[in-house]
Order: sequence, then structure tokens, then C-alpha cells
Amino acid sequence: MDPIHEGMQGAMVEDVQDRLASLGYEIDEHERAEQSFGDSTANAVARFRVEHDLSVSTEIDMSAWSVLVDECYQMGDRTLYLRLPNFHGNDVRCLQKALNVLGFSCGESDGYYGPHTEAAVKLFQENVGMLADGIAFSDTFDALERLRHVWAGKPAAGPHPEGAMGFARAALVLDEAQVSLTAEDPISRNVAGRIWNIASATSEKTGLHLVDSIDGASKDDRAVLVLAVTPRPAVSNVANVSMGEGEDLALRLRTALESSRHKPPVVRIELPNGAAYDGTFTTNDAQMLAVTLLDALCGALG
Repeated sequence: MDPIHEGMQGAMVEDVQDRLASLGYEIDEHERAEQSFGDSTANAVARFRVEHDLSVSTEIDMSAWSVLVDECYQMGDRTLYLRLPNFHGNDVRCLQKALNVLGFSCGESDGYYGPHTEAAVKLFQENVGMLADGIAFSDTFDALERLRHVWAGKPAAGPHPEGAMGFARAALVLDEAQVSLTAEDPISRNVAGRIWNIASATSEKTGLHLVDSIDGASKDDRAVLVLAVTPRPAVSNVANVSMGEGEDLALRLRTALESSRHKPPVVRIELPNGAAYDGTFTTNDAQMLAVTLLDALCGALG
């Protein structure tokens, strides 16, 4: 493209002005009405170039135009997926920040839809009960939008290591939160029983109850948790949280609860009964999982 510069007038100038104004750069109203590239437009272009590490100039050349277009994308404007060259822009950066806050680490929010971002999208999709294909389409953006109150305005450095929340606070959460817990198999039932034992020892008035199945849950429950050792079925509308996928278990559990379409929310928790356990499962394994899960639950509900 030919550079757009001072003295020019017309639709191309108007497009540049509209994009700069949407990013917060001030442009004289008379220049915008006349679609004329005057002093205030030149100043806005110069500021934009400096703030985006472009060479000092008052022109919109091809490199500046490419960056300007990228910066004007809003999350949900286009479908994002892994490709070469990577999708790049403000919409990708916003997606990365939201996922980082929710506990699905993309690494640095650099605005590039690379393999780390695709992996984080897949984990989020599985977590909220969607097809985990790594393609950020309207359904993925809708799910993130429903969780805006969780991630908007929060720091998104990521990853977000978690620690035990403390006996007193955990006891308070268990007193106030009514939760039903069930399991799909003998190993998971073992862990569920240990969670209930620890909860009962933590609080005499614990609201956590063991049930035989989801059908045994109460409509007044704040959450229904289903423990399992098998991977989630490919087709499922139940939110799924895998314990074997990095840190931030409490954050991922909270995301799953917030996004569940069930009332009360139902979340399936996949225990790491795979290669890491070399075919065996000890009492210590069950106890450690129970402690980790109960702490994550208190963190998610607290």
C-alpha cells in the first residue's frame, strides 16, 4: 500500500482516524468531519508508532497499518486457531489474559496464538464441558464472556501457584457451602470418602455430603462434584477438571463451577490415575489427592 500521510483526505484517512480514536488517541473533530489528515491526526499517528515500537514518523505505511489493524481486533471478532503464521492482535492478547487469570496458563500475553495458547484453550474448553479442539470460536468466547466477572480487571501474569488456604478459612467455607460429592469407580469412591473424613474433622457442621450419584444431590447444593479416574467422554456437556494438568486447580475448579449450565453446577474431576501411578494406587496416593482436592474446593468456593 502507498503511505497515508499529512495533506491527504478521504475514506482511507477516515479509516485510520476511526481506528486511532477507538484506541484512545485524540483527533480534532474538524479533521474527522473533513476526513483530512491534519496536525492532530499526524500527532496521533506519531504517538501510535512510538508506543508500538515502530520507526518515528507521522505516516501510516504498511508496517504501521498492519499493527493498527491488529490492535483494533476485539475478542470474538474472528475465529482463532493454531496456524502459521500465527494469528496476532489485541483479541489474542485479551484471550490470553482471560485464560491466564482463570488458571489456564498461556505464558506471556504476547498477542500470538501459538501452541501454548492453543493448549490453554483446549484445557479451558474441556473444563467448561465443550469440545476441546483448540479453536476459539463463538462458543468459546461466549463461555469466557459469561465468566467476565471472574477475570476482568485481574492481573494476568500467570501461572498462578496456589497454596493451602489455612484451617480456619477452610472450616468457614465448609460450614457455609453445601456440596454433594459422588464418584464413578472404586478408586474415586476411596478418595471421596477420605475427602468427607477430612471435611468432617475440619468442621463439625460441614456442608459436604456423600451421595450415591448425581441424582442424590439436593437442588440447594452450591456444587455437585463427581470424581472419576477415566478421561471425560468425547461428547459431554458436563464441565471437566483434570488434576493432572498443571497448577491452579482451585482456579480451574472455580471456572468450571461458574460456567456449568446445570443447576446446581455439576463438575467432573478427573483424578491423575494414569502413567504417574504405574498401575498402582496406594493409601498415601488417596490421602494426598483428598487433601489437595478439598483444599482446591475450599479455594474455589471461598
